[in-house]
Amino acid sequence: MNVFIIGAAGGVGTRLAAALSTHDDTATGMYRAPDQRDVVVSSGATPVAGDLIDDTVDDLAAKMTGHEVVVFSAGAHGTGRDFTTLIDGKGVEKAAVAAAQAGATKFVLVSAFADSERGKGFGEGFEHYIHVKRGAEIYLTRTDLDWLIVRPGHMLDGAGDGLVSAGLALRETDIRRANLAEFIVEALHSTELTRTIVEVTDGQTPIAQAVSEVARSVGPRR
Repeated sequence: MNVFIIGAAGGVGTRLAAALSTHDDTATGMYRAPDQRDVVVSSGATPVAGDLIDDTVDDLAAKMTGHEVVVFSAGAHGTGRDFTTLIDGKGVEKAAVAAAQAGATKFVLVSAFADSERGKGFGEGFEHYIHVKRGAEIYLTRTDLDWLIVRPGHMLDGAGDGLVSAGLALRETDIRRANLAEFIVEALHSTELTRTIVEVTDGQTPIAQAVSEVARSVGPRR
């Protein structure tokens, strides 16, 4: 499986590329800043420079050509409302159109819990972030792609243990990025888990079992 990762230099993207390589899949990692290239290479992905804001749909589609799957794990990461809109919102829309144009069949969006960390008083900027993330989800669900939206809990570093909780609705708790990456890889190899929204946290269920169980719970989607 050939996977194109947007946000490949981030904490999820690097772990996802490494996890894909252990499953005999190949990853291409899109990065923006020149100093991120080596990070992408060290994760095991083939690096390609790109910019969600400056690149056109045609530019992105040319980079995605030859990949069956696009995983979007990029984010503005607190750089302001405008960048949040352009990357977390419009960036998803642009990438989804490009993926379809490039012939990719599956699009995975790493999103966020609807009530993620709202009790911490992050203010209007964070509320804007949640609003934009919801809009991106809505847009993706109205495409013809085999989309999957994954809402991870509060993400942490550290080694994964291969155990998660996954379902259509969970209470938000922590998840290690390594476990999230393994969950996404397992989901990509599932023919049943598609066109649905899954929330995932660290838990007590082996990842392969968790993917199978949540896929059965939603039933056929096509």
